[in-house]
Parts: sequence; structure tokens; C-alpha cells
Amino acid sequence: MSCKVTELPLELTLLSNPVKELYYQGKSKLLENKKISIVGTRHPISYTKESVAKLAAGLRKRKVCVVSGGAMGVDAIAHKNSFPFTIGIMANSLDIVYPKVNYNLIKSMQEDALLLSEYEKDHVARSYDFVLRNRIVVALGEVLVIAEADENSGSIRSAEAALQQGKEIYVFPHRLNDSKGTNELLKRGLAKPIYDIEEFCDMFGKVDENQDEFLKFCQDNSSLEKILDRFGDLLYEYELDGKIKIENMKVIVV
Repeated sequence: MSCKVTELPLELTLLSNPVKELYYQGKSKLLENKKISIVGTRHPISYTKESVAKLAAGLRKRKVCVVSGGAMGVDAIAHKNSFPFTIGIMANSLDIVYPKVNYNLIKSMQEDALLLSEYEKDHVARSYDFVLRNRIVVALGEVLVIAEADENSGSIRSAEAALQQGKEIYVFPHRLNDSKGTNELLKRGLAKPIYDIEEFCDMFGKVDENQDEFLKFCQDNSSLEKILDRFGDLLYEYELDGKIKIENMKVIVV
């Protein structure tokens, strides 16, 4: 069941093609958090996967929301590693789960993170809907991070949207023949490189040094086995208190 956003975020109403209606599932209060947009290829190389996971986890520790498009590849990695501080912008209505490869992730986000769509129900995404979706992904973030992209890809269209909206673009430094799209943005001076992920994350928030040691460990190590080895039955006490939940042998901080 989708609900209508009663007060649209200002940045969505100021677009050249403004959002008129917005529907959500999950925790709409996440719209009040500081937000960073992360996009990229559906088929990232290992370096990109590791970099996106580290970046998303770093933002999560600072309670900065990651905004992305719910697709496979970079989007999914960003959502998973920032969960539950993550917002998915869908090109279809929220009564449809797409793409199916991300079914479990999307269902989790429906309850414990946030999904947004311009469409109320029965809307199957068309090719142009993904372009429209991207303008929202870009608009909600304070800056745009493009993790990896080919030339003339959808992520480069997102870069164009960011430039139109006056948003700064950041990219990971890649080898010459990898991610030609982001390397071209760097070459033209249209993007800034992320050389230090923690330093980048610190621009948007600081880690609370006094945060619970158990919860901090869970955020950095979701493996049920590792957490049981270190903390034993304390894990189940936190589960009973509703501070964590266990799914598919993984521990998720609520």
C-alpha cells in the first residue's frame, strides 16, 4: 500500500520538469535526513563494488541517506550498504516490484527504509520513465556520486541533470580504460575525484564516537557468525529490544 507525500521536498518542485505527485512506502521521515545521491553502471568492476560499499557504509554510520534508483549493480550495492538510511526512487509504481533480481532488497526497503515513485499504481516503467526517475535521484541529493559509467550511459544523463541543477559531481578515480564516462567528466573539469572515502563522508557528517560498541560492530560486520563469536547471546538481547533484526544469516541495525 502506497501513501501520498503530503508536502513535496522543495527541490522537486523547482525542477524544470517539476514533480507534481509523489508516493511512498516505508519511512518518509528519512526525507528529513541529509542525503547523497549515488548512481552507476549495472555491471560494476570489483574495484567499483568495493568502493561503493565502503562509501555507502561510511554515510550510513553518519546517518546520511543514500539516494539511488533501485537498479541492479551500483544502485543495489549502495542501497544494501547504507540500509536502513537509504531512499530508492522507482520508475514504476510501488505496487510493482522491479527489477525482480532486487526483490528481497526492495521488500526490505518498503518496510525499513524508503521507496518513492511519481506513480500511484499499475504503472509499468517505460524507457523514458528511467530518465524522469533520474532527475529525482539527482535532485534529492546534496551532491551526486557517479561510481562508474560508460560514455552515453544513463549515469551520464544523470550528470547532465546534476549540472542543470547546479549540483556538484564526484567520481572514483579509475584506470584509463575503465569507466570512460566518469574519466571524461574529470578530464573536462565537470567532476571532482574521491581520493579518500572517509574524508569525503566527513564533509556531510561525523561518526558519533560514543555510539554503542555492539551496534557499531554490527554496522561494520553484518555476518551473524562473526557477531555471535564476539558478543554471544548479547545479540539476541538486542534483537528482543528491537535494535537489530536477523535476516538470511545477516544482522541489520534498525
